[in-house]
Amino acid sequence: MTIRSKAALALAGLLVFALAGFSQFAVAQDVAHFVSGVVKHVDKDTKTMVVKATDGTEHTIKYTDKTTWKGTKDAGEGIADGSKVTVKYTEKGGEKTAEAVKTAGKDVGKAVSQ
Repeated sequence: MTIRSKAALALAGLLVFALAGFSQFAVAQDVAHFVSGVVKHVDKDTKTMVVKATDGTEHTIKYTDKTTWKGTKDAGEGIADGSKVTVKYTEKGGEKTAEAVKTAGKDVGKAVSQ
């Protein structure tokens, strides 16, 4: 084996090692975020809700069959406009997906939602 072959083999090994490390970094990007606020809108057909946070920002969050619910029925049946919620979500490609939703009830904080 020539020196050039050994160098090429070593470079290829380093490249494989670097790509493996990058893929682990990409997987570690699933960081949980939290938002608390008032539900401004719920679309049960697309399984999304818009939550207006206390700072005025609006978050469109998708929920799935894997989303856990506390203080309401499963799959968002008890969530309605005006409900005060705290949502734990992850974000991938700009899409927020709820992992868990906790509600304090309906019509709480109507002033924030308007």
